[in-house]
Amino acid sequence: MAVLVTGGAGYIGSHMVLALIDAGHDEVVVIDDLSTGFDWALPPEVTLVRGDVADQALVAETIRTHKIDALAHFAAKIVVPDSVSDPLGYYLANTVKSRALIEAAIGAGVRHVIFSSTAAVYGEPAVVPVPEDLTPNPINPYGRSKLMTEWMLEDAARAHGISYVVLRYFNVAGADPRGRSGQSTPNATHLIKVATQAALGKRSHLEVFGTDYPTPDGSCLRDYIQVSDLAAAHLVALNHLRGGGASMTLNCGYGRGYSVLEVIDVVKSVSGVDFPVKLSPRRAGDPSRIVAGADRIRAELGWVPQHDDLRGIVTQALAWEEALGRRNRV
Repeated sequence: MAVLVTGGAGYIGSHMVLALIDAGHDEVVVIDDLSTGFDWALPPEVTLVRGDVADQALVAETIRTHKIDALAHFAAKIVVPDSVSDPLGYYLANTVKSRALIEAAIGAGVRHVIFSSTAAVYGEPAVVPVPEDLTPNPINPYGRSKLMTEWMLEDAARAHGISYVVLRYFNVAGADPRGRSGQSTPNATHLIKVATQAALGKRSHLEVFGTDYPTPDGSCLRDYIQVSDLAAAHLVALNHLRGGGASMTLNCGYGRGYSVLEVIDVVKSVSGVDFPVKLSPRRAGDPSRIVAGADRIRAELGWVPQHDDLRGIVTQALAWEEALGRRNRV
């Protein structure tokens, strides 16, 4: 049976596609509107269907044509400050369209769903590291839009007999160690991406939003998970579901946090460039610190991270940014 990956030409989705191909999956199908993804990020053996995940006729036809039994849903809007200024756009992209996708997928015979959720559902957690059973309390529309989809998926699974794994990502970073994919969106807001761009002169400076948080150095504290490790988590989740495993919700992180200023220091050290840093006020919707309680995914799915090293993650991101610069000059 085949796997359908929505948003599979994007940053995280393309790494899932690579993980599936590397694991020997015979047929991988991607639906992507290419608004933020790139068709060149996909291996030639992957089928790309260009379109909107809310196009129910397209989704159903794709599932039936390719005999798809499992869906990995990545397509979404993901920038927290943008969600504060455009909440309805985020509810449309992340909630309304996911509802249409889930309905079409179930109607066409999909039995298993892996959903790309976020640590933003926890909001400003009172407990750090954050366990999965902490009551969600998102503080921005991005987190709320994702939590609503978690609820829809849970209810739909109960009503229609499908199984699912919700993976709540912490901060995704790095690139494929073999250099096949990475964060390619020019105006991405991921810290390590932006910092490597500053190190390579693609940006005049790096802006730090908030230095008065209740953290050791005043900047936000985050748990950074390498993108190929995250893709591997999806792969073991897929195997779990296809093997008859129960539905579950799991954090994806390493259980250790780094501040924004610590990450900048590592990027400067790895790149050898002391790029300018501008200190600015806080952005709306940013929690001060959030670190994964990361034991459950190891215990339940046997996930073993291979790239838990911040310097290594930065080295991958820097190498990808350099390769992207060469590609864009061609």
